[in-house]
Amino acid sequence: MSGDKLAEAEKALLEAQSKSDEQGNNVRATKAAVKSGTATKEQLAEEIAKLKSLKADLDVKRKAFDEAVGGGSKAAALNKEAFRANLANVLNQRCFVIPGFQIYGGIAGLYDYGPPGCAIKSNIQNYWKRHFVLEEKMLEIEGSAVTPEPVLKASGHVERFTDFMVKDLKNGECFRADHLLEAKLEEMQRNPLEGSVRKDIENVLARIDELTAEELGEQLKKYGCKAPDTNNDISDPFPFNLMFATSIGPKGDVKGYLRPETAQGIFVNFPSLLYYNGMKLPFAAAQLGQSFRNEISPQQGILRVREFTQAEIEHFVDPDFKDHPKFHKVADLEMLIFSRDVQVSDVKKPVLMKLQDAMDKSIIANTTLAYFIGRTFEFMVAVGVNPQRMRFRQHLQHEMAHYAEDCWDCEVECSYGWVECVGIADRSAYDLKAHAQASKTEMTAFIKFDKPKFVEELVVEPNKKVIGKTFKRDAKTVQSALETLTEGNALKLKEQLEKDGEASLKAFCDGGDFKITKEMIKIEMQEKKLSGKMITPGVIEPSFGIGRILYCMLEHCFYTRESDDEKKTVFRFTPLVAPTKCTVFPLLQKDEFNAVARDISETLIDAGLSTLIDVTGTSIGKRYARTDEIGVPFAVTVDHDTLG
Repeated sequence: MSGDKLAEAEKALLEAQSKSDEQGNNVRATKAAVKSGTATKEQLAEEIAKLKSLKADLDVKRKAFDEAVGGGSKAAALNKEAFRANLANVLNQRCFVIPGFQIYGGIAGLYDYGPPGCAIKSNIQNYWKRHFVLEEKMLEIEGSAVTPEPVLKASGHVERFTDFMVKDLKNGECFRADHLLEAKLEEMQRNPLEGSVRKDIENVLARIDELTAEELGEQLKKYGCKAPDTNNDISDPFPFNLMFATSIGPKGDVKGYLRPETAQGIFVNFPSLLYYNGMKLPFAAAQLGQSFRNEISPQQGILRVREFTQAEIEHFVDPDFKDHPKFHKVADLEMLIFSRDVQVSDVKKPVLMKLQDAMDKSIIANTTLAYFIGRTFEFMVAVGVNPQRMRFRQHLQHEMAHYAEDCWDCEVECSYGWVECVGIADRSAYDLKAHAQASKTEMTAFIKFDKPKFVEELVVEPNKKVIGKTFKRDAKTVQSALETLTEGNALKLKEQLEKDGEASLKAFCDGGDFKITKEMIKIEMQEKKLSGKMITPGVIEPSFGIGRILYCMLEHCFYTRESDDEKKTVFRFTPLVAPTKCTVFPLLQKDEFNAVARDISETLIDAGLSTLIDVTGTSIGKRYARTDEIGVPFAVTVDHDTLG
């Protein structure tokens, strides 16, 4: 195939990919418009149909391109699936990542990290601690992975952390209900259909994420959905909680779960952390550890697994003052910003922008959120993620929880598309309030004013002497009822006492049927001096998926280098994350060269640098290539000049 025809096929493929990506953004924007009432479900169905048509054209262009390159080495570099397969092969062969329990056939969604993979992961985690915990003076904790049920009930995970499932009624195999329905409807769309039937299918697909269990069941029966492979009947949909359940204690009477996130361990320890921090706000707490989610059908390698490492930060702040004193240090950082407005506009492409400009245009809610976006950008670049293939996407309104004020995802482009690696959210005070209510524990902090404030405040003062003399053994009941009157009821009681001279306590509270006179209580507005206020802190939460960051970095650092007779795979790791920092090579396999090489290696190891010494008899060129394959950034060669 000539170079001109190959270039032509490549150009057509890139144009088709661009159109498909743009239409994907159109679908997302229309979904948001449907939620807000500015677009109809019919319009959404039309946008989805356009996307499917463009994807079909993309498949044709991709096949044409693959045929044009003839399956050679360039195809492996340019074709995403071939690239991914090549990378996976190297990761497995070189023991970076190993399928879990491989000798027993493996379990989907479980992976082990071999020596180089473990070293890279440790380097990323150690740098995360240095970059955030150390430099930002955060309070690091290590909480329990086994979590009692009441904690996750309060957080909402027990009730809402679910997907709808169906079972094969004969062999019991489980499937995700919406995926089965979606696959069936898309299969039907590829065949000739009456106009009304096609329209019904498009409407169901447009709202498939919103269907209840009952509605899903009706649609599955309507379109005759069966279990894949066996074609057996399936059960009605039922909720499947993605948490791993367990029991705590020998009797098994205390229900618990393996934590689905590390954040809750920080929230439940807020009172202790506040005390440790001298009762002062703002402060940030951090936790790095394992989380567990029983994914239904995990695929995509280490991007979607059942056990994974999270690194989460909870920055507690006065909800009325979210300015960060160090924002100026990141204000001039320039990155791809994919704001909410741009996502629903005609352009639908991220904009290269400084954080200061994003704040000036009110794109980001506050400077604390913007500061952590900046610090996240610095971290990702430092560990080896290509900044040109990384963007910060703002959640559309319908994507956010009702309590969230602003949310951003750090998304990285890889062979699987754009992958969320970090979530940065302003969660308001939702979590602390939920745990305070469920545990009956105060989750508040005292904020001192810069200057004292004087306010008018209603004061209710029972006359203990008169009440005691009048009600005797019931005096405490009456006094307590008067002291806990709401402001509205206290003012009503005052009004009746001034009018009639007496009033029934029962009419204003649950304090019993006692007659109260003017002499028994003083109710009046008084000016009070306040030095501060009690608040429930707001939370800014950056949440990092270490495995996802690691995988995207691996893709960005991996390439194939061609030589005369073969191709070599290479990792271009940054020295920060490289599993081995330096390799020492004796030029010749002689005792005097090997002795110096060993001395150099020991010196480097004493300095804390992971080092390999290669004294094999292969040529120096092959030894260099071997270290390139595992991404060693530095090499020392002991030659004749070294010996002097």
